[in-house]
Amino acid sequence: MKLRYLFAMLFCPMFAQAEIYKAVDADGHVTYSSTPIKGSKKIILEPLSTTLPPGHARSATSPEGFPKVDGATQKGRDETRRRILQDELSSEEKLLEEARKNLKSAEENPEVFKVVVGKKPDGSPVTETRRNVAKYDEKIKLLNEQVDLHQKNIEALKTELSKLK
Repeated sequence: MKLRYLFAMLFCPMFAQAEIYKAVDADGHVTYSSTPIKGSKKIILEPLSTTLPPGHARSATSPEGFPKVDGATQKGRDETRRRILQDELSSEEKLLEEARKNLKSAEENPEVFKVVVGKKPDGSPVTETRRNVAKYDEKIKLLNEQVDLHQKNIEALKTELSKLK
């Protein structure tokens, strides 16, 4: 594991200038440190080159034989993409509206159940209507998650549309 730290120090420019010491204890455990330890030896490292060797210059052009697309074809692809994204945005907006309606309906109509609390003199049951709070909370949570999901999808689609030229 300590070897990982050595590699991190070797490849991190901030630590490239630090002094590194290596110590081996009686059991053969190797320790690397940036401060001297009893019995350690200083490791001298060559500075790493941060430039590319000659002949390896980066090119902004496409590699030879890479297929090229003319402007009209690319414009057509962009328009197709825009149309698809706009259709998706329209669908998500409709789904968001539906999810909001479902949430409002659920909030207005809480989950209820009937409980028998006694009997009338004629023997018929007396019932009370009570709210099922746990079921109501679970349903509202799921509906809120659906609303949030559609809102995030709409936001993402609008971001993608804004990136188109």
